Amino acid sequence: MAWDDLKADTYRQYGRFSPLLLIKGAITRRTFRVVVTMRLCQAAAASKGLFRFTLTPLKLLHRLATFQAAMDLPWKAKIGAGLALTHGWGLVVNPRATIGRNVTLFHGVTLGLRDRIGPNGERMSEYPVIEDEVWIGPNAIIAGGVTIGRGSRIGGGAFVTESVPPYSMVLGNPGVVVKKDCAIDVMNLAPV
Repeated sequence: MAWDDLKADTYRQYGRFSPLLLIKGAITRRTFRVVVTMRLCQAAAASKGLFRFTLTPLKLLHRLATFQAAMDLPWKAKIGAGLALTHGWGLVVNPRATIGRNVTLFHGVTLGLRDRIGPNGERMSEYPVIEDEVWIGPNAIIAGGVTIGRGSRIGGGAFVTESVPPYSMVLGNPGVVVKKDCAIDVMNLAPV
């Protein structure tokens, strides 16, 4: 599974896949290196064999990669194949956020927790769900238990606290749907 995800992630970077491109990207591209170390951690955690013992060093390698890329992308987050990180600086993803396939995240994006107090006084923690083929622009913030529908685009600087229907464009603070029935905006769409 992790191998297929890595192939799709590489495809998003280069428009094609080869093991050499995967290695080249892991060495030369700081944002792609974070994706590779994340996938390796996920593969080690899911392994039942000796590879499982590599999880601790891989977690350290992932921590170093995220530090060098100035982003917080936890290896435990549920992230579909074909993730593309553009620039990456300041990216923050909550470990309980869910990200679909062929998603593009720009620098400064925050996918974060929002706490609510229910009618009975109980605290409820909510996390965003990003569906497939979503494009999230620079410095956009998506907080709480919202779903960003498939193929949607979240404009730079948008602050989204309400769910967004599929194939919509959202702009502003607070985020408002300004266009519906948008075409998806996914460069190098990975065949997943």
